[in-house]
Amino acid sequence: MDKYDIVIGLEVHIQLNTNTKIFCNCSTKFGDEPNTNVCPVCTAMPGVLPVLNKKVVDYAIKVGLGLNCSINKLSVFSRKQYFYPDLPKNYQISQYDKPICENGYINLSNGKKIGITRAHIEEDAGKLIHLAGDESLVDYNRTGVPLIEIVSEPDITSPSESYDYLVRLKQLIKYLGVSDCNMEEGSLRCDANISIKPRGSRLFGTKTEIKNLNSFKAVEKSLEYEINRHIEVIEEGNKIIQETRLWDDKKGITVSMRSKEEANDYRYFPEPDLRNLVLDDEWIENIKKDMPLLPDERLKILMEDYDLSNYDANVLILEKSLVEYFEEIVGCILDLDENLDKKTVSKQVSNWLSVELLGKLNKDNKKIEDNKISAKDFAKLIFLLNNNTISGKIGKIVFEEMYNSCKSPDEIIKEKNLVQITDSKEIEKFVLEVLDNNPKSVSDYKAGKVKIIGFLVGQIMQKTKGKANPSLVNQLLKAKLDAK
Repeated sequence: MDKYDIVIGLEVHIQLNTNTKIFCNCSTKFGDEPNTNVCPVCTAMPGVLPVLNKKVVDYAIKVGLGLNCSINKLSVFSRKQYFYPDLPKNYQISQYDKPICENGYINLSNGKKIGITRAHIEEDAGKLIHLAGDESLVDYNRTGVPLIEIVSEPDITSPSESYDYLVRLKQLIKYLGVSDCNMEEGSLRCDANISIKPRGSRLFGTKTEIKNLNSFKAVEKSLEYEINRHIEVIEEGNKIIQETRLWDDKKGITVSMRSKEEANDYRYFPEPDLRNLVLDDEWIENIKKDMPLLPDERLKILMEDYDLSNYDANVLILEKSLVEYFEEIVGCILDLDENLDKKTVSKQVSNWLSVELLGKLNKDNKKIEDNKISAKDFAKLIFLLNNNTISGKIGKIVFEEMYNSCKSPDEIIKEKNLVQITDSKEIEKFVLEVLDNNPKSVSDYKAGKVKIIGFLVGQIMQKTKGKANPSLVNQLLKAKLDAK
């Protein structure tokens, strides 16, 4: 593989979360009964005309700005002509040589810049449902749902970079609030183009396109397979055929779908039923004013204002709702005690979210949106840890109960009698009891085996059911051992 350069470009279709379709008033709701969200416009009945949904244009401008693109004040809709059973017009209204957004870029996690050739508006096709045997059914509910197609430059040089690009792109789109990017429901779909060339060569090799990619992992795995297949074909003295291939996730291979000779000639021409899309400065400026803080801006704020590490900050900005939740929790804690150090509190909150909450959600195969713990209750939990009302061990027990029951930490602590023991005399009783029951451990400590103190602390915490203040336990235990 060291002999070759890898050249990858990705085409990503994003379904926009408008309430109605791009050229008619039909609902875009997912999961309704087949062929219920249809009308004469989206099913291409004779004599009907499309009317452009303004929100689609607003969202397209927002995506273009987020991708650092130039927003073209004049763009043109075109007919992309092909026949397929789920395309009732026998053409798709798209944009071709004059798209709304061009010449942008997105940064990968390592700072590498991946160019964006274009981001254009188009309508979706329907969905074929294949039955056993040779029969298929068609659902036109999705026909006319608005899409943004984002086409990258061939700047991606490995499957892992492709994965990172998709993660960053999905993150950006969700921050913009224009799509839920749910791959299971078809809101985000990706096709990958791959070729290889001799190391350092300026001439690109013959490319293949991979379709049927239903996850980011599938994109990564299919590209790994195709790279190895290309190398094997070339080193056997054969030539790569330019073709479209499908990814078989179960078998872990790509299979040929159609060759270039069989590919459609789309015969683009300007859509005669739609005027050119003309934008003015005021329209674009109004969208700019409505732009949210984007991931890179959030990252800078977390590192500079909250003093988080690059790693911790990157974990939090993966989801817009997660970083907003983090900031709300920190704010609630500081409202409880304004004398607390913001940077110390921020690190605590970051750790609890990345380790405890995300760990629990991942284990349960849930998303951050499924979390039911309010920011106010999470803040109170960490506040109670800071003022030594509960210990760290008890804190985890309280968190688990909060996660499952949505009760407040105060309720749980009261119900389960979990308040931390901070009375020195009460803790001293447990210390003496443990020392009396473990004379050998005392002898080992006196003989220089100081690590035994960890065992003795564990015994004390066990007897107090984790409620003793760990700092006091260590302090009193060491004092008693040294005095023997």
